[in-house]
Amino acid sequence: MKKNEKPKKFYEFKKISEVETELYIFGDITSWPWLESDVGAFDIAKDLSSVDTDLRVRINSYGGEVAEGLAIYSLLKSFGRKVTTVCDGFACSAASVIFMAGEKRVMTNSSLLMIHNAWTYASGDANALRKQADDLEKITKPSLDIYKSVSNLSEEEIKKMMDDETWITKEEALAYGFATEIQDVSAQQSINQMYLNRAVLRNKALEKENKELKEALNKQPKDLTGWDAFFNTKN
Repeated sequence: MKKNEKPKKFYEFKKISEVETELYIFGDITSWPWLESDVGAFDIAKDLSSVDTDLRVRINSYGGEVAEGLAIYSLLKSFGRKVTTVCDGFACSAASVIFMAGEKRVMTNSSLLMIHNAWTYASGDANALRKQADDLEKITKPSLDIYKSVSNLSEEEIKKMMDDETWITKEEALAYGFATEIQDVSAQQSINQMYLNRAVLRNKALEKENKELKEALNKQPKDLTGWDAFFNTKN
């Protein structure tokens, strides 16, 4: 990277129709974007302000900073238009919190969630370490509340899952209320391929019919009647 050059952003807003824009979050969530795969709440906030359609947020992320994840969640919840979140691969840690911002929360047949407690590095005496533990419980609480706001599980059940650093399958996500639906990507691809194959076959059939029609017309004798006879009359 050149001196003073801003790092590229790997997340992307892409308008896919007149009524919907897609936001891709396919990297680490951090307040210090450095790699092109890093995602920060500040940059998303700036770009989100210009979006004038519904939003589909596609996620594949191991997570990152709690504060950034909570901020992005809040931005999406207060966006003012319909938000759909899609877990394309992993939505772990802070990324799983962002996933909960969707009115529709879609798991694909290749996706997993992972939820856990906030963690950090610590140093100091016994008092400092005890305080750090207390602080981490408070830092974890907003994420717990967000999971609880969409789930049919009790707070105690979710807390146990976070204590255990739990991986959640698409079926479990739907059963627990974390997801609202499962999208079978392979089935959709098969349907799309089926329509494509039909279109190709239909075009080939039309080409064959046109070719046969031209060959048939070329084989017919010239009919010198009507206008053809008039223009071919010799004096």
